[in-house]
Amino acid sequence: MTAPGDVDPEVLDRLRPICRGLPESYEEPAWVGTRWRIRKRTFAHVLTVDPVRQAVHARAAALDRPACLLIFRSPPDEIAGLLGCGHPFYKPDWGPTVLGMVVDGDTDWDEVGELLTESYCMLAPKRLAALVDRPA
Repeated sequence: MTAPGDVDPEVLDRLRPICRGLPESYEEPAWVGTRWRIRKRTFAHVLTVDPVRQAVHARAAALDRPACLLIFRSPPDEIAGLLGCGHPFYKPDWGPTVLGMVVDGDTDWDEVGELLTESYCMLAPKRLAALVDRPA
């Protein structure tokens, strides 16, 4: 890791087509890591945490080593189901619709696409959300 929050370029290369493919979404640097937004609302945020320097994120994800985290929005009923699966999902304490997942070599990128599309649709204006092919 070169600086707090730096994300592996390969992870960004996987996330960019998913996030940029959503209407009027854009990417920008976050206070740490990278985020994608619709208007002024963040629907995806990725960062690398070091448990020593970023205890809040690391504690939420129960980490004891550096890891890449993806934060997004999800309906409360889906959050319960995803948390029931355990790793890679965890619940940050930032509101009822915020969910996080550890991104690693076992990440299911099709699932990430579905989760981020749902996150976008939760925050986007209805007119834009209606343009998106949502997962079944």
